[in-house]
Amino acid sequence: MTVTTEAPVQRRPLTVRLGSIGQQDAALFDVPGPQAQRRIAIATALSSLALLALVALAVRQFAINGQLEWDKWQLFTQWPVLRYLAIGLLATLQVTVVSGALALPLGALLALARLSRSPLLNRPAALYIEVLRAIPLLLLIYAFLLGLPTTGLRIPLFWQLIIPIVLTNSAVLAEIFRSAVKALPQGQTEAALAVGMGYWQTMRLVVLPQAIRMAAPALVSQVIRLLKDSTLGYVVSYLELLYSAKVLGEFNHTIIQSYVVVAVVFVIANLTLAAVAGQVERRFVGRAHRT
Repeated sequence: MTVTTEAPVQRRPLTVRLGSIGQQDAALFDVPGPQAQRRIAIATALSSLALLALVALAVRQFAINGQLEWDKWQLFTQWPVLRYLAIGLLATLQVTVVSGALALPLGALLALARLSRSPLLNRPAALYIEVLRAIPLLLLIYAFLLGLPTTGLRIPLFWQLIIPIVLTNSAVLAEIFRSAVKALPQGQTEAALAVGMGYWQTMRLVVLPQAIRMAAPALVSQVIRLLKDSTLGYVVSYLELLYSAKVLGEFNHTIIQSYVVVAVVFVIANLTLAAVAGQVERRFVGRAHRT
């Protein structure tokens, strides 16, 4: 019987955490030597300077062409405009949540099917995963948009966007789950089988819960991908945040300002999800240390 002690997880200083990144990467890549580190530092500095120069040039051009005048930005302080963008943001989050709620369990089932010993399960699952990972999401959305009406089947715009996103992301998530299962020690499966558990019972009760914990950061990162995929709603004229910004900018002749505001919103949303991914990773690492 394993005894666990609930000790508080001590957060390491930022410098220690940054140093551990290099230690983890050493398992995959050769650690750069002193000369390589100097070249990397020089390339990083030059790239940063070039990026800053491009930003400064863009701001200068905006100022020359009057794009920084307050009249063009005052629009985004008005409540009707903010409410309009908030509705678009809500639609984006709705697509992300629904897509994730459907793609996650489907990806887990596909991973289990591909790991199955039965050719009737693993071969169709492997074919599905490889094909859907190879097809661009935009092409799949166009196939649903243009192909379904020719068959007489019409579905709402929301599902014309959701279904292709779920199909492609479930294939990616299946590989994430499968990689996590493969990374677990083989002794976990052997021990479960030794005490009389069946294959599917072992996968459901022993292997898959541990694989989910191990893959949690990658799963949250894929949710960020879902948020970005929702911007393809313009193809089906679904009024998500980016398409709302396009409509707003064309109506008020503030295309640049609308896209800049929406870009800031997406950056904040992605940083928030990245922080959640980091928190999930620390939680699972801390739980593993307490066990």
